Amino acid sequence: MKPKVVLLATGGTIASRYDPALGRTVASQRAEDLLKMLPQAGEVVDLEVIDHATVASFDMTVQFAFGLTRRINELAARADVAGIVVTHGTDTMEETSYLADLLLASDKPVVFTGAQRAHDDPQADGPLNLLNALRVAAASAARGLGAVVCFNGTIHAARDVTKAHTSAVETFQSPDHGPLGEVDGASVVVHRRPGLRRSFTVDRLEERVTLFRLALGVDLEDLRAIVARKPAGIVIEAFGRGNGPSALTPIVRQATEDDIVVCVASRCGTGRVKPVYGGGGGGRDLEDAGARFAGDLRGPKARLALMVLLSSADTRTRVNEVLAQLAP
Repeated sequence: MKPKVVLLATGGTIASRYDPALGRTVASQRAEDLLKMLPQAGEVVDLEVIDHATVASFDMTVQFAFGLTRRINELAARADVAGIVVTHGTDTMEETSYLADLLLASDKPVVFTGAQRAHDDPQADGPLNLLNALRVAAASAARGLGAVVCFNGTIHAARDVTKAHTSAVETFQSPDHGPLGEVDGASVVVHRRPGLRRSFTVDRLEERVTLFRLALGVDLEDLRAIVARKPAGIVIEAFGRGNGPSALTPIVRQATEDDIVVCVASRCGTGRVKPVYGGGGGGRDLEDAGARFAGDLRGPKARLALMVLLSSADTRTRVNEVLAQLAP
């Protein structure tokens, strides 16, 4: 008996075609259109198809992603479902998949996939990505991995993965920790299991968390304006190990005194932040001003982690402790 896998389609490049009337490529294809290019899907799994949305991931909102994760949990709770595949645009796949991972209440595989080439491209990568994702979702070896991204034959932990290239088919990489495994023909091979996963249950999502990126000579008046609006949290993508200009420190101190959680990530592509440097705006100075540090989480994922942690009274009072577990 073939395992039942639910295909939850949301749009993205995998569902996009060129529209000559508009003169541009747009998400327009439904799940059944994707499956027409993949007749062998029924040989791999007992497939249930749900058209959740047909949108580009660059137009998705946090609330859309939160609603999607709730639907994933509803499907995963069904006894007849072995796994779930989500087709999704690549631009924000790393974020939606990480939110799903943080909120996943089941050990069943949840596999995100998509494409870098449109549905009507003569070398479309979507069909094979989808077939591989179905194989992972049906594999017993994938249970307990959390939400993953399966792309170009490689399986990545949602926490670790990032889109590293604008258009190449091997765009998804896990630079700090490496992939979890691979799909080799019909075989799903898991090389390692993620060790930095935590699952949370929240009824709502605290969206009032802002991401601010430092650059040489950036005007910090914009950050002061953000602090004045009293968000729940601010993630600062700082230089290197987690450093900034001297003028940043009093702004961070003001924010933390106003009960705004400030979290420092790095704008570098790999490595972790650590409060080492002084000099006025170094990481140690920012820590003294009340900032937390996000380990090796990049800014967009640190933002989502804060949204989840600040959504519960329990974890809000233990942000430092729990963040250290998620990103030591």
